[in-house]
Amino acid sequence: MSARPVLGLTLGDPAGIGPEITQACLADSNLPNTCDYRILGDTIGHTPGKPTPASARAAWEALEEAAVLLRSGDIAGVVTAPVAKKSLSEIGFPFPGQTEFFATAADVKNFAMCLTGGPLTVGLVTIHVPLREVPSLLCTGEILRVGRLLAAFVQQRTKRTPRIAVAGLNPHAGEGGQFGNEEKTIISPAVKDLANVGNFTGPHAPDTVFHRAAQGEFDAVLCMYHDQGLIPLKLLAFDSGVNVTLGLPFVRTSPDHGTAFDIAGTGRASHTSMLEAIRLAAFSVDETPQKSP
Repeated sequence: MSARPVLGLTLGDPAGIGPEITQACLADSNLPNTCDYRILGDTIGHTPGKPTPASARAAWEALEEAAVLLRSGDIAGVVTAPVAKKSLSEIGFPFPGQTEFFATAADVKNFAMCLTGGPLTVGLVTIHVPLREVPSLLCTGEILRVGRLLAAFVQQRTKRTPRIAVAGLNPHAGEGGQFGNEEKTIISPAVKDLANVGNFTGPHAPDTVFHRAAQGEFDAVLCMYHDQGLIPLKLLAFDSGVNVTLGLPFVRTSPDHGTAFDIAGTGRASHTSMLEAIRLAAFSVDETPQKSP
């Protein structure tokens, strides 16, 4: 008999809400019982609401521990509580975020960020870059790459051919070239080529496509930049959104919120998003063959 899959749960920055929402999840009757759970990190020596270089270091060490356990197969996936990107950067963490950390740890170049919650699922072509750099970073090849990853994720969840809307970059999707030509020269060719992996349509006007997706017309929206996807996702699923790293050889999810240092330790933090991240990770690893004990 194979053991149940084990999910690692990192506590994030121990001065944030990570430890308390993780404990709340473990006590929740809705926690999936198809997995076992392993806590990574600790709170010893750290005070809720008072981030320090030491608390950032603890968050980094928990990530490193997760990477080691994932490589060895001792855990099947990881759910990461929030870290403070600025605090990590100040102590030398060489990655923009946890997404890039795990991609590097797995030696994966073909990865992407996806957010899902409530009626929306969004994939991001560009992630943690200044908005002014987005047009120069967009290319047909990148849209194809992320679109394929997003289609595979949606198909795994829905068990059918995914219906994916591709958002334009410019207002009104360029309005026929009046407000920009990226839709014609970069995005439209990618939409055409993506037809072999799913029902991709677009580019759609960004100011209407998310409403249409939320109404059920599409399974996901492929977005050109970070806030294009995260603003509607957080509007509709602020307490239940989940961040998923696509393309990794293991499952990695996280709640779609930050450390919330201002309410850490007050009992006001909701654990709903963390629980949804655990539920999605458990669903993803549930039928994956595991190493025998």
